[in-house]
Amino acid sequence: MDALTAAAAAARDWHGRLLALLASGSGDIPAAEDALADAYEAAVRTWPERGVPGNPGGWLLTVARNRLRDRWRAAEVRRTVALDVERDAPAHLDDVDVDAVPDRRLELMLVCAHPAIDRAMHTPLILNTVLGFTAEQIGRAFSVPATTMATRLVRVKKRIRTTGIPFRIPDRDGLPPRMAAVLEAVYGAYVIDRTEALHLAGVLAALVPDDPEVHGLAALVQLSAARAGARTGVDGRFVPLGEQDPARWDRGLIARAHEHLRVAHGLGRLGRFQVEAAIQALHCSGAADARTLLDLHLILHALAPSLGGGVALAAVTAEAEGPAAGLALLDDLLAGAGEAGERFQPARATRAHLLDRLGRPAEATAEYDLAIALTRDDAEREHLRERRAVRRR
Repeated sequence: MDALTAAAAAARDWHGRLLALLASGSGDIPAAEDALADAYEAAVRTWPERGVPGNPGGWLLTVARNRLRDRWRAAEVRRTVALDVERDAPAHLDDVDVDAVPDRRLELMLVCAHPAIDRAMHTPLILNTVLGFTAEQIGRAFSVPATTMATRLVRVKKRIRTTGIPFRIPDRDGLPPRMAAVLEAVYGAYVIDRTEALHLAGVLAALVPDDPEVHGLAALVQLSAARAGARTGVDGRFVPLGEQDPARWDRGLIARAHEHLRVAHGLGRLGRFQVEAAIQALHCSGAADARTLLDLHLILHALAPSLGGGVALAAVTAEAEGPAAGLALLDDLLAGAGEAGERFQPARATRAHLLDRLGRPAEATAEYDLAIALTRDDAEREHLRERRAVRRR
């Protein structure tokens, strides 16, 4: 691996861990980000000449720590910014062993999921701070302009500092709701970068091994990733789940997911992500009968009702009880969803398919048109166009 590639890999692998450590004393995430950016720049500038250090993370921490100290000592900053010695001085970093950098990413994620932070920003903030996704990447995933997302991220980071949200794991009463937000964020990361979501789910499983939902999430992400390569054929065409070649699934990821599910089951507390993972595991087993899937989807809908879960419930109801029953359930769901339902691509695609099965071609065509207009993935869009073209007449 050449020096520039090593620098990029170190920035990706160490970003969240170093940012959490650098910001933990003052709560000043922007200052920690600036210090890290300086460290990354120094790595790109010096590693090609001097070689990649034996401990890239420790090297980056040392440089970033020095940058924070320089900023704190700068006369210009002292004249223009009121600093609190106890709060702002990077003394908390002095005793850190650069050869054994502690992992405080969980504390950082819990800070991002604090009740004082707008709930809608929990996931974007975690994606930005822990995984290093840009405002543009996050904005694209949330259908928000990059400039708007950048402004929101700046505002919420400022709030973390000004309100003095502590970098610590809350007590038993405060932890569950914040962990739920953390898990949602990791699940959201899958849409942007599957590899990073897999990595972060594994980190959480190691950091919080006694939380069954953490293991459920890890299993869910692994099972989804296991089939990702089979979603597209060799010709680039979209392949729906029922038509995928199981030989192309990653059996190693599936086996790891089953291990997480076994651990979760042994902990004895059922939750949403465990049920979702169980549904995916059933699909991967080759024995996914419609009635068992329907039972699991009903449990999931009772535990954590959502628009996406409701659409999936309607689809499996159609398989178990017929397309008329599925369509009735879907239409009831959409009637209560308002504009969100109108713009939800899976709902429109599912409704088009059910109308097609019921022999209502004109209505099916209109729904396919809506679904196609809402689809971002080129291969999936072409698949829907083909379905529209061969619909029942």
